[in-house]
Amino acid sequence: MSSTAVASTLQTGHVGLNVTDLDRSTAFYRSVLGLEVLGEGTDPERRFAFLGRGGTLLITLWQQSEGAFATAAPGLHHLSFQVDGLDEVRAAERLLRELGTEFAYEGVVPHGEGAASGGIFFTDPDGIRLEIYTPKGVDETGAEAPTTAAPTCGFF
Repeated sequence: MSSTAVASTLQTGHVGLNVTDLDRSTAFYRSVLGLEVLGEGTDPERRFAFLGRGGTLLITLWQQSEGAFATAAPGLHHLSFQVDGLDEVRAAERLLRELGTEFAYEGVVPHGEGAASGGIFFTDPDGIRLEIYTPKGVDETGAEAPTTAAPTCGFF
């Protein structure tokens, strides 16, 4: 018996994140990513929010954790969102700064030395590492990659 791929149409679906304060996280993801609430669970013991755009589920938030995101533990490294261009990355950066968000690097940085792609690297209210990037145009900014021997996104 030989192994084959599960399905030729396989693609990433929604991402589920554990959060400590559903209201705070829902407001953050709605504001920063422009997502809408597609559904929610309000039972105090099982609170959740389905967030998406255009009726497509993208992120589920589950209020079932305590503490902060553990970057040294096995599991999610970071969650990345692609936009079309540098202007969108910079607009997100401005909004995040207004919200007092913590950034890993100063401003928009390339993924690697000379790379056209790059973005901003930051954390959500629970310390989950996030990235908003564009595949083009960052090499024209003159910004230097924070890490040169490996992809920037791998070391924040």
